[in-house]
Amino acid sequence: MTADAVSFEHITKRFPGVQALSDVSLTIAAGSCHALCGENGAGKSTLGKILAGLYSPDEGKLFVHGAEVRFNGPRDALAAGVGIVHQELAFCDNLSVAENLCLGALPVRYGLVDREVMNDRARDMLFEIGADLDVTRRLGELPIAQQQVAQIAVAVGGGARIIVFDEPTSSLSQNETERLFTLIDRLKASGVTCIYVSHRMAEVYRLCDTITVLRDGRHVATRPTAELRESELVQLMIGRSIAEYFPKHVDATSSEELLRVDDLSFAERFEHISFSLRAGEVVGLAGLVGAGRSDVAETIFGARKATSGRIFVRGREVHIESPRDAIRLEIGLVPEDRKRQGLVLSESGRRNTSLPLLERLSKYTWMKRAEERELVSEHFHLLRVRTPNIDSTVAGLSGGNQQKIVLARWLAARAKILLLDEPTRGVDVGAKAEIHALIGELAAKGAAVLVISSELPELLSVSSRILVLRAGRLVGEVKAAEATQDGLLRLMAGIE
Repeated sequence: MTADAVSFEHITKRFPGVQALSDVSLTIAAGSCHALCGENGAGKSTLGKILAGLYSPDEGKLFVHGAEVRFNGPRDALAAGVGIVHQELAFCDNLSVAENLCLGALPVRYGLVDREVMNDRARDMLFEIGADLDVTRRLGELPIAQQQVAQIAVAVGGGARIIVFDEPTSSLSQNETERLFTLIDRLKASGVTCIYVSHRMAEVYRLCDTITVLRDGRHVATRPTAELRESELVQLMIGRSIAEYFPKHVDATSSEELLRVDDLSFAERFEHISFSLRAGEVVGLAGLVGAGRSDVAETIFGARKATSGRIFVRGREVHIESPRDAIRLEIGLVPEDRKRQGLVLSESGRRNTSLPLLERLSKYTWMKRAEERELVSEHFHLLRVRTPNIDSTVAGLSGGNQQKIVLARWLAARAKILLLDEPTRGVDVGAKAEIHALIGELAAKGAAVLVISSELPELLSVSSRILVLRAGRLVGEVKAAEATQDGLLRLMAGIE
């Protein structure tokens, strides 16, 4: 075994209309935790998927422990000791946790799946990473955070000696994130090589020995983490400096109440929730995973039916039975899981953006295509959506660009009340700063914005005040200027 676990030599990868990687060369030391950083679309995930056998390079060579390899699929990569934890969940929702964990090698007895052995094997895989899930439960019923934990168990349980972690904490709570960090430390100590893709600077500096920066599909730099300041890293990633990650929004200048929720409850998820949003205001909503944050937003939007309580828009009580009702009231929702809830992946960016506007953009049931294209192009330009053209399928775009398309939809729909659930989840620092600036601009123009986020620095920076949920109840409201991360965490966890 050589000192290098992985070596990429002049790797090039093209997709229709996109040059994902161009002549990328770098090495990754055995037993290290090596970060891949860069904006969305820089090629980080593509490079990781080439190593994991999901893609084949168009040009260049790949070496694993000094031997040149050509993988025909993930099974070949795993046989060579390479596993991957995907940014977006890659599971069969209709199967149990155990079936998903053992899907690549189901234990068989007399021609049938031996479920007892399968369940025991799944429990062992989860025990290896310190997780405790009901392996007989259908995976699609689990929260996203627990599904992410199961995906990590698959990679670790497969015996991989090189593991690609592609945004593994994007859906994890703080406690689950800390357990993952402990696991990665343990893997490194046992000689496992970890390749870590993340937009979260604190994670990169906490875990990684070395950082490689990609920009526009090209290798920019590889530096020891200890020698690279955060400001330098950001500048290498985006090609320009950002003085502030989280620009402050413009303070509310209007006292008009756009939304009021009064004693809202949804069975077994949350109860007796009351708050208001005013024009020009950005309000944060904090809470641990499972506290009910997303359920509150979805109920206001009509995706869930409240069991009790009232909703007022501009001082008038309204009855929102479906998202269609919410859209007509100028309410927009950016959901937590953009791929499952926010986008039609098989459709184009144009069609995804115009979905809530079909009535406005049609005449006698015929779409006004020229007006639609003009409107979508205008908002793609405004949000700097990077796509070959507005008719490109959204499934082929990076996570950051997909998120911008979900935002573009509600800008085009002229929504005045915006419910943003994890609006910067899985996006790079450049796109994150752009989205934060956009939130401030929308508030300055009179919109009322509710921001749900697991990143407390984000809430502290973009919000004027922060609501805290715990176990489905509203337990506090604090002014952002007076709040601290520690104080918010104590409220969220119920610690005096």
